[in-house]
Amino acid sequence: MQSMPSDMKVLMNHIYEFKKGVRQMILYTFNQKYEDYVIARLQHQNIPYVIQPVGNGCLNLFFGRKECLDAIQLMVTKPLNQLSPEEDFILGAMLGYDIRVQCERYCERKCRTCNQAQ
Repeated sequence: MQSMPSDMKVLMNHIYEFKKGVRQMILYTFNQKYEDYVIARLQHQNIPYVIQPVGNGCLNLFFGRKECLDAIQLMVTKPLNQLSPEEDFILGAMLGYDIRVQCERYCERKCRTCNQAQ
């Protein structure tokens, strides 16, 4: 019996947390070679998802509540590192990241953006 790669163990943990209601939405970046496995796993469990290419053979997988994914499809239309400070803040909040840390990150990114514009 072949052991499961650690990347897929992380995915299984994310799926578990979603199914138990710990998280409403998850962002998981993984190697493109696992795409068929990941899609099959999510479809088998009737979990809505959105996959976006990252580059370098990796994909971003968002999965969770349909309402969250609808918002992701409207908001995340470019690489994550190109999101505005506001979009980045909203995404972090949707993913359940520590709101205090998200506020710090927003202020840092916003100040950096303001300074670059001058």
